[in-house]
Amino acid sequence: MKSIKFNPFYFLRAFLRVSVSPWQIMFAVRLLCALSLLTLMAGCGYRLAGSAENRLESGQSLWVPFIANESVSPTAQTVIRRALLEEGHAMRGLYPAKSQADADLNVSGTLRSYATRAISYTSIDHAREYRLTIEVELELRRKGGTTPLWKGMLQASQDYPANSNLALQHSAEEAALAAASRILAQKFLTAVEQSY
Repeated sequence: MKSIKFNPFYFLRAFLRVSVSPWQIMFAVRLLCALSLLTLMAGCGYRLAGSAENRLESGQSLWVPFIANESVSPTAQTVIRRALLEEGHAMRGLYPAKSQADADLNVSGTLRSYATRAISYTSIDHAREYRLTIEVELELRRKGGTTPLWKGMLQASQDYPANSNLALQHSAEEAALAAASRILAQKFLTAVEQSY
């Protein structure tokens, strides 16, 4: 008994009465799907986020005063402030202002939460790895502006290894705080430019 294979292209070719290979048909179908998708996306109002008014232009000065601290960490606000200035320069070409009066952009904020918790354990129930999480409320204003350009709450975290030596444990926590602060600063700069 001979098996019959179903070929969907046979019927299409018979309908069109044209000699077209299956590869040409597949290409045409894919092209049609891609064009339909682009048409639908354009019709639904999709566009690039952000606008010229919230774009952070290179060469502007940035002022980050002392960040208020409502957490248990005595030094976290200083590390976050430094990360905001460094990432602002590295990612957008912003430079630190000499004073608040000279600044084109002014960032203010409050460190709302600083927490560490064990996230993995050894076979004898000793902590193997910790996660440091910071949560900061930030606000960005332009010079002379009455309304904030951006305001919101951001959170960042970083894992670090546990150590029985307290000095090494403290050093790992400080490195995790610096890394989490850089992540937070990057999220901040991205959020400012992607806000509507």
